[in-house]
Amino acid sequence: MTTSATKLQPADTELLRQMRSGAADAFAALYRRHQGPLYRFALLRCGSGATAADVVQEAFMGLLTGRFAFDPLRGQLSSFLFGVARNLILQHETPRRRDAALPGAIDDEDDAPELPSDEAGPLARVLHNEAAEDVRRALALLAPHYRDAVILYEMHDLSYAEIADICQVDIGTVRSRLSRGRAALAKRLAAHA
Repeated sequence: MTTSATKLQPADTELLRQMRSGAADAFAALYRRHQGPLYRFALLRCGSGATAADVVQEAFMGLLTGRFAFDPLRGQLSSFLFGVARNLILQHETPRRRDAALPGAIDDEDDAPELPSDEAGPLARVLHNEAAEDVRRALALLAPHYRDAVILYEMHDLSYAEIADICQVDIGTVRSRLSRGRAALAKRLAAHA
């Protein structure tokens, strides 16, 4: 017996095919499936909710209009959308980069201790929320190329190969950026402790 809960969801490629044939519900399904992770990536990457929302909207409108052409033979749609979002964020950052560098930006590779784990209970949740805000602030201070690797690997569970494809670098560079980004993040967090 098949229930709606056990039905398989259509693959991204099938939804894309339907979308290109004019099915609005297929576009809506793709949007629901990918909007959340894409928005979280953009928000952590650029630090602005408004910019993150603009990036997500532009990515999906580009997908809908054909401005951004996805080729399923080259990878998964989620990786493609992360790459589009990253490129859009870089376009948004270009004018700011010319104006001034972010004060206190971290671009080094010193080692730092691991973060302690939280204990259970209400106090631990409050401390966890404060720690999460500290992580967001420290993440915003990382150099953008380190920030990309850390966010995509640690928060979106993407593989080195997927990150390399999104960032348009080789896998060794991803490993290096991830290692240096983690170390810089840990150093920044240790300074707040």
